[in-house]
Amino acid sequence: MPRTLVSFHAHPDDESLLTGGTLARAAAEGHRVVLVVATDGAAGLAASSVDLGRRRLAELDEAATALGVARVVHLGYPDGAFEGAGVEQPAAALRRVLEQEGADVLTGYDPAGGYGHPDHVHVHRVARAAAVGGPVLLEATVPRALVLAGARIVRVLPGGPPVDLDRMRTAYLPRAEITHRIDVHGYVDVKLAGLAAHASQQAGGTGFRTVTMLRRLPGPVARVVVGREWFREVGRGPGGPLLDDVFASCR
Repeated sequence: MPRTLVSFHAHPDDESLLTGGTLARAAAEGHRVVLVVATDGAAGLAASSVDLGRRRLAELDEAATALGVARVVHLGYPDGAFEGAGVEQPAAALRRVLEQEGADVLTGYDPAGGYGHPDHVHVHRVARAAAVGGPVLLEATVPRALVLAGARIVRVLPGGPPVDLDRMRTAYLPRAEITHRIDVHGYVDVKLAGLAAHASQQAGGTGFRTVTMLRRLPGPVARVVVGREWFREVGRGPGGPLLDDVFASCR
């Protein structure tokens, strides 16, 4: 039975980084995929900041097309100030989309907002509020041990960026709390195409650009690094085998 997946994110490019393979797989399997983004990413780093918000929304549409997304909704909140909107108003806007679409599953973020960006943490709060009495809520995350292992490797690479290991020790979620490990090996190329659409985020600033790093990985390495995506289902107890189906609780 075809289902509907609504994926909620803070900024353009987050959808491809955290859930691109899952969205592509769901779309390829015949499900309806809807993407909701809180901000236009106008405060992000880029080689050129002229009309950055408009450019990033155009890139979002291109990425959505690559991933097979059927509909894109932009909530219109300021980048970097999403938290100031409170929970009630954006949750109501997101809930309207869920009701319009008859959503079966909503994805948000874990309580840490992944690595702690305030807009990401607020996505967690808003998704929790919007999903009450509604669809299954899956919180996108990464096993903390994998994040720490990757951070230690990046830290010692020649020319690698500084990494705050203390911060990484509280980022994302411990493996024991994760309920879903989605196999997206067959959709790595599609996910990378989604990342490539966000051209403004390939350069700019002096820091480490995750989008660029992932796109430059050799094919076999890319399939290991981005061939799985991870979620915690709110309300499902931890333990037991990890699920490989975002619609498992809808069956």
